[in-house]
Amino acid sequence: MQHRLLHSPAALQRARRPSASVIEITHLNPSVLPVVTTRHSVGAQVRAWRAAGQRVAFVPTMGNLHAGHLSLLSVARSRAERVVASIFVNPLQFGPNEDFAQYPRTPEEDQRLLAEAQCDLLFMPSVEEMYPDGGQPATLVTVPGLNNILCGEFRPGHFDGVATVVAKLFGIVAPDVAVFGEKDFQQLMVIRRMTQDLNIPTDIVGAPIMRAADGLALSSRNRYLSTEERTSAPLLHAALLDAVTRIDTGDTDYAAIESDGRLAVQRARMQPDYFAVRDADDLSIPKQTCRNLVVLTAARLGKTRLIDNLRISRR
Repeated sequence: MQHRLLHSPAALQRARRPSASVIEITHLNPSVLPVVTTRHSVGAQVRAWRAAGQRVAFVPTMGNLHAGHLSLLSVARSRAERVVASIFVNPLQFGPNEDFAQYPRTPEEDQRLLAEAQCDLLFMPSVEEMYPDGGQPATLVTVPGLNNILCGEFRPGHFDGVATVVAKLFGIVAPDVAVFGEKDFQQLMVIRRMTQDLNIPTDIVGAPIMRAADGLALSSRNRYLSTEERTSAPLLHAALLDAVTRIDTGDTDYAAIESDGRLAVQRARMQPDYFAVRDADDLSIPKQTCRNLVVLTAARLGKTRLIDNLRISRR
């Protein structure tokens, strides 16, 4: 694990807004989801729960919630007596040409869904609350070997932003367990490695991918798709299924499988960033004897970047 200085990140500067008065809500009607906006308030509530002998699970999100997020809440609820969710669109993980400003934000609907999912507390910090020094030098957490491959190659700095904000959230919430979706498989690996390397006492749990009936992995960015693009999008999952079928029948020519996968994605009128077969334990290029594999892909369909993966255990 390395730490570097991040000087005046452009995305973080764009995210800053004039400070406004915020009323901290800590006690609401039991039928309404309690919402807090400061590090102090969420920490105080978690400490009170823990003093009462209750385990705390945490589900960090960027909002615009859908059924995939709610499945994470269900997993969290099965692991602890109390569940905290956060909504924070993290500017550090967006590149200069990415969709930070346009990223869908639906706070009222998100709060309703979390209340229905029996979330116990929602943490909704501002950019200033998470990054008090603003554009001044800040510590950046990076996970060498995992941060610059696959999605990291096409989104430089993205996983440094992810690791940094998750480390900060873990320091604030101090959860016993945290739940992340397996759709962002590389992100899950980065967080597991960071947590292990920094000796953070939080159990990291991966939750299965939630899909639409036609196989498309649920994502907040799916709403960017046009009607025509939404019809084509499931072909990304179909290309993964074809690759898994080949591996499952004994094919170990991973280079050929990757090449054919990229061609299938291109034929579906998508622009692939990558189509890769990797060791599911560390995302390294697998040996032919490797038993636990993951096939991952990322592709652009119009203005939307889609990611997906499938796990496979060879016999």
